[in-house]
Amino acid sequence: MIIRVMVVDDSVVVRRFISEVIASDPQLEVVATAANGKLALQRLNQVEVDLVTLDVDMPELDGIATLRELRKRRPGLPVLMFSSATSRAAATTIEALTLGANDYLTKPEGLAGLEAARARLKQELIPKIKALCPAPRTATIPILLDLPAPLTAPVTAVAIGVSTGGPSALHTILSALPAALPVPIFIVQHMPATFTAQLAIRLQQATALAVSEVQVPARVEPGRIYLAPGDFHLVVDKSPGGLTVRTNQDPPEGSCRPAADVLFRSVATAYGAGCLGVVLTGMGADGVRGCEAIKHHGGSVIVQDRASSVVWGMPGAVVKARLADAIVPLDRIAFEITRRIRASTRARVA
Repeated sequence: MIIRVMVVDDSVVVRRFISEVIASDPQLEVVATAANGKLALQRLNQVEVDLVTLDVDMPELDGIATLRELRKRRPGLPVLMFSSATSRAAATTIEALTLGANDYLTKPEGLAGLEAARARLKQELIPKIKALCPAPRTATIPILLDLPAPLTAPVTAVAIGVSTGGPSALHTILSALPAALPVPIFIVQHMPATFTAQLAIRLQQATALAVSEVQVPARVEPGRIYLAPGDFHLVVDKSPGGLTVRTNQDPPEGSCRPAADVLFRSVATAYGAGCLGVVLTGMGADGVRGCEAIKHHGGSVIVQDRASSVVWGMPGAVVKARLADAIVPLDRIAFEITRRIRASTRARVA
């Protein structure tokens, strides 16, 4: 299967550079390019396209305006945003991701060190395109029924791991959680530091719960959301004064830092059977080892279903390892988290 790509960027040099990287893979073909969003929307009517790479900053019609219109015309078309690493561009990219862009990449700045930039872009871009445009499936993993065992311990903490498609998924979940949640939530989203800072701001706008990107060690409090900063693992420690959340720069796990595996292991150790792990959309298998730890300590695991995931890599890997207690559509995950917290609380009171 050949994946047909449209490259949209106002720089002719960047368009050519991205197009050459894409064309270097025999499974990919650049079928159209455009210098701005207005031209891109016109060309969507002229050629069949499987995926669009879209620059954030463009004249005529910028990335956000183009994305809004594109989603009206082609709601299921995968879109990869290209952004610089500045705070302003990061904020715009996070907005695009919450509006329905599927993933993003940062541009090779200045194209200095051309071959190194080409190698880096090829390593990052091509797997993302293929993950967002998978070949038709010939077999599926059976869906597990949610038949939870009687709750023997209350849910006292929620740990979430997410990657590709994460900002939109997190926005959906957090905006639907009750304002008075009696447990803390810890989140690992695979993103660089500039982007996680902007993500925390965006998520705070979606929920009445307090959201913070963890910068310094802090005492864990119920009803708060703790987000791992880019390039730092997030961990929870037991201390004489209670539980503390902090970061470290231990080696990446599975090429990820932050890694859901690291967070899940620490939360499983700190909370035992009270830990609820949640694995959302994303490439790769980060979270599987952490879910093993959660289950070992008596906790439970839910994952996002295939149909609502941008990429069913991370949740699919947990299902394949038979670690999921339930597979849940995105629009029901907040309800499921709340249901399990309330059910465990009633069981504790009884």
